[in-house]
This record gives sequence, C-alpha cells and structure tokens, in this order.
Amino acid sequence: MNTTLEEGIQLLHAIAAQRKDNTAQVIICPPHTHLASFKNLMDNQAYLSLGAQNCADEACGAYTGDISVAMIKPFVDFCIVGHSERRSYHGETNESIKAKIDLLLQDQIQPIFCCGESLEERNNEVHFELVESQIAAALFHLDASAITQIIIAYEPIWAIGTGHTASAAQAQEMHAAIRSLLSKKYSPQIANRISIIYGGSCNASNAMELFAQNDIDGGLIGGASLKAEEFIKIIQAAN
Repeated sequence: MNTTLEEGIQLLHAIAAQRKDNTAQVIICPPHTHLASFKNLMDNQAYLSLGAQNCADEACGAYTGDISVAMIKPFVDFCIVGHSERRSYHGETNESIKAKIDLLLQDQIQPIFCCGESLEERNNEVHFELVESQIAAALFHLDASAITQIIIAYEPIWAIGTGHTASAAQAQEMHAAIRSLLSKKYSPQIANRISIIYGGSCNASNAMELFAQNDIDGGLIGGASLKAEEFIKIIQAAN
C-alpha cells in the first residue's frame, strides 16, 4: 500500500528509463488503483509485465470493496496470492487462496503463490512442514499442466522488516525443499519448470548472492522496489 497514482507513474517511468539490456522477466505489481494507467504506459514496454497484488476468492457478488479476477483480467497477466500480510492481517486461509488460484487459472492469469513461516515456527523447527502444508493445501489439487503456471514465492515472515536476516544458504535450503516436494508430487522435469522466487528482504546488496543459488529463480521484491535505482540493480543481478 504505497504510492499515489502520480507517485507510482513517476516510479514506473524511472524504472523504465534506467533499464539497461536485461534478460530477466520483470513483473510490476502496483496497487489496484494504478492498473489501468500502468497498462496504458506499459503497452510499449515489452520487457515489463503487469500483475495485481491480490484478488477476491469469489467470482462476483455482494463483497463490497473486493476486486474480482474479472475486474483485473483486462490489465494483468499475473496476480500475487497468499502474501504473508494478507494471511496475517486479513485472515486469509489456504482454502481461500486455493479458490483464488483456481479463479485466476480459469482466466489465464498466472498466480504468484506466497508461502513461508514465522520466527516461532522456524525456532520450533516446523518450518519445512509448515511450508509443505501451505503448498499441498493450495496447489496439490492442480494437474501437471496447471502447476507449471504457478510461480511460488517463498517469503520467510521472520526475515521481513524484523531485523532478522535469512542467509542465502537458509533461503536455498527451503527452495531446494520446495523443489523436492514438487518433484515427488509431479516429476523432476515438472519441478524444474516451476519458478521459485525469494521474498525475504531481497535488496541490491544481497540479490546477486541469493540469485546465484541453484534453486532461487528470482525475487519477490518489497520495499526495495520503491527505489528505482535499487530495483534496477536487483533486476541486473537476476540476468
């Protein structure tokens, strides 16, 4: 929940202007109020894709204030679901996230599915089981074709704005566990086709080390995306 429309457009222009030759896929996920304007501005920016930050778990109806998949479909190719803030502050469950994923896939929008554990869960050494349960509950009803349309974002809640930092080794360990889980459920070939990205305070300083890990395919960037120069450095690290 950052930037007015005017501020968001300025940030988008700055990101586009500073871009050098990059091969990384870049998905911009602004507030819903920005989507129509961003869509118009990004039509000629082939290297940028547009995503939404959330969607409703119902197709339509008496859900005042919610944004349906049909409402975002004209603008986006991606949508974030299950972000830790949505789970923590809005009580979203694996079941509601599963419903969102199904609605998005029906309208050919790629879900960016977030999963991750709290500090208490990691300290209690149940973090692997917790992430596995989130993935299984929200994704494992999908067939092999559908699962390859999912981007999985691992975001350790304990490493987001808390002063705690996940090391590249800790991030890789969980990403490898997720890839192994997908491999067992589907196949190694399918698992290797699924992008697993990291969302725990990834910034310009640690992006290159994180992205060098075998199973980290990119980043879900939070606060660092609000600074164009830093965001560009992260993009460059993903090349």
